Amino acid sequence: MNPLDRLRAVCLGFPGAYEKVAWSAPTFRVGDRQFAMFVDDHHGVGFAGVWLKAPEGAQEELVAADPKRFYVPPYVGKGGWVGVRLDGRTSWKVLAGLLAEAYAGAASTQSAARIARGPANRSAAAKPRPRRRTVR
Repeated sequence: MNPLDRLRAVCLGFPGAYEKVAWSAPTFRVGDRQFAMFVDDHHGVGFAGVWLKAPEGAQEELVAADPKRFYVPPYVGKGGWVGVRLDGRTSWKVLAGLLAEAYAGAASTQSAARIARGPANRSAAAKPRPRRRTVR
């Protein structure tokens, strides 16, 4: 199984989690919050990885403990997200635990009803938008 398929199996196993392509990449979300993003050779780095939402302080600890495995990703790294290289040495058990933490953090900001409804754009797409009138 390739890394994206394995990642997808873990992420979509969480209640209410769904996949959405954003920035030309598969992202994984719960309610209206993203908790992980798959990247493949992003900006020519030469490897596939996953960026995930990490609890406060975890990014620094993980990168310091194993800088060959964990890294500060561009764009979202300043917000505490951590990058994880996906290759033959990936511990999927450890990664599943990190993804569970990322999911829990994103889900904690959502109501159970919001999670159960799924993607926000599903209900918005079904409703016609009201027309605006120009006032003169």
